[in-house]
Amino acid sequence: MTEIPDPRLFARGDDSPHAPMLALAAASLAAPTATRADVLDHELAVALAGLLRADAGAQLAALFAAVPSVPIARQMRRRLIDAWAEASREGNVAGIAATLFALPVVIVVGAKPGADVAPLSGVLGEPERIAQLLRDHGALGGNQNFALANVLAAADAVDLAQLPGLLRWQQRALAGSLEARDLQPAPIAAKAGQESVHLRFMLGVALAAPGIDLLARNDTAGWALPLAQELARQLARPEVTVLALPRAPAVPPAALAQGRSAQREVSAQLFASNAIRRLRASVGEPSAVISAHRCASAPGGGELRLSLSSVFDPRQAEGFRCPLLPGETVGEVAAMLGDLLHDCRVTDVHVLPGIHADRDPATNLTLLFKSDALPASALH
Repeated sequence: MTEIPDPRLFARGDDSPHAPMLALAAASLAAPTATRADVLDHELAVALAGLLRADAGAQLAALFAAVPSVPIARQMRRRLIDAWAEASREGNVAGIAATLFALPVVIVVGAKPGADVAPLSGVLGEPERIAQLLRDHGALGGNQNFALANVLAAADAVDLAQLPGLLRWQQRALAGSLEARDLQPAPIAAKAGQESVHLRFMLGVALAAPGIDLLARNDTAGWALPLAQELARQLARPEVTVLALPRAPAVPPAALAQGRSAQREVSAQLFASNAIRRLRASVGEPSAVISAHRCASAPGGGELRLSLSSVFDPRQAEGFRCPLLPGETVGEVAAMLGDLLHDCRVTDVHVLPGIHADRDPATNLTLLFKSDALPASALH
């Protein structure tokens, strides 16, 4: 997997107005001692916390768009989580602290062929039933004093530009109100004869004594299944099937990364299982190709692709476009795809070196590779 180059186009951090903060992240990574690294990490976290307090969401988003490399992106994400904790310590009153949390939910929806399907509402009809379920199972460290918003929000609601507003929501809860923020529900599209994967977030605020980490547990043992069943009950309609896959609640910067990674993993699993089943039922064992592509519409300008095909099938290969998330190496994502193919018992796997185009110049269609037309340099 290390033979696959990174197809993304990184910014030049030294040309950015955010160069001093990016240089601070680089200096921390290059620090000669752990003590020096800790000092620089704290300085960077304090600077990021200042952006959160100053309602500088656009500036925060521009800063992260200017990162020049994967290690710097990874360092900035870690320090942003520290910055959220730093900014959250301010304003505690009468021995009470507020914790705003986001609970990622990957939702797989399907509809029968020919069904006339309208989007599923992003509004939860009975949010208190979900909140009580989480209380009964101690999902927030046993905390009972929290409230959930009654909507399923899109990823944009917890993205970088929205973090200062979410911090203000958390701080307002310290005034004694657990009122939900005015979040926009994100309807879930369902298409007849297809399955699709969506990412949504449930948001809420909990009150507890200062210093208690309500989100320390990062597992969903005991409550994931009943929560999935309750969400499916509230969302489903007779013509639509709903599978909800909740993840552990976390502070918004961490929840966003976890949710996007989970959505990609489930999407890859859904694609692979369906495509492999079709190929095995019609022409036999499939072959797989993993390749890197430059693509203007992809996050960061590049992505990996998984192509599945058979030498006995004259059709084009079936493909999955796999996004590369900030802070991830190409090798890590390619290894995830390799593990998925191993789990699906696909043994004929090719790794294509080099960076390839987005479109096939002959057809102008999305470029996918078939195993019977690969260059000799492909790793098998």
